[in-house]
Amino acid sequence: MTEYQTITAADTVTRDGAIKLYDADGFAGMRKAGRLAAEILDALAPHVVPGVTTAELDDIVAGMTRTAGAVPATLGYRGYTHSSCISINHVVCHGIPSAKTLKDGDIINVDVTPLLDGWHGDSSRMYLVGDVGVKARRLVDITYECLMLGIDAARPGNHMGDIGHAIQAHAEKHRYGVVRDVGGHGVGRVFHDAPEVVHLGRPGTGPELKPGMIFTIEPMINIGRPDVKVLDDGWTAVTRDRSLSAQFEHSIGITDDGCEIFTASPAGRHRPPYF
Repeated sequence: MTEYQTITAADTVTRDGAIKLYDADGFAGMRKAGRLAAEILDALAPHVVPGVTTAELDDIVAGMTRTAGAVPATLGYRGYTHSSCISINHVVCHGIPSAKTLKDGDIINVDVTPLLDGWHGDSSRMYLVGDVGVKARRLVDITYECLMLGIDAARPGNHMGDIGHAIQAHAEKHRYGVVRDVGGHGVGRVFHDAPEVVHLGRPGTGPELKPGMIFTIEPMINIGRPDVKVLDDGWTAVTRDRSLSAQFEHSIGITDDGCEIFTASPAGRHRPPYF
């Protein structure tokens, strides 16, 4: 049986398996943290060009986060030593910033989570590096559509399975694979919390969506098979068949009549190309 827990500003919040239902103060905190995440991703757009290193992009994320009075939630998380995750081409998620330079034709995902005043603004976005081929661009477009279809299904009275089904049906219609091994999660005061958000499923199954729930939707879609493996560094997840992968992520909150996207781009840079 699914356990729900109502949270107020005075409550101490821990990862205890319960799905948190936040009040208006929680939504206000998430708006600020989510907007900062979106502003960071907006600001990265002109810097994602051939020849730049992923470490240089990570430095921009770190600088903007701290200038805003926040800290990168990933820094020190389970031993992780960077302010973002940057995943290139066949890297599904959790790519580690390094001296690797971006090449013309690459597609990359940048995932950021500024922790601002105790709230986690978790979001990721795809970028096109230089002249990107038609197949890769199409994958990025369909992945964004999967995200938004999942968000459309996020409303009170629906279930997690409705979100997953919307994503899975659209991806598989285009003969893409939906990653099963990594998914979305509850977020708010805690970085990774209940509920687990699986990006495939059957309508009407899984936890019921109730006003106050806050979680991420972050479909990872592969041109090839859905299977992934984690490299020896313990973080980097790649497609087993080396096919391209794409991901978009928003943090959202369930409202009385739908949902609110906390991490929408203030600059209108929702999907590439951004210029």
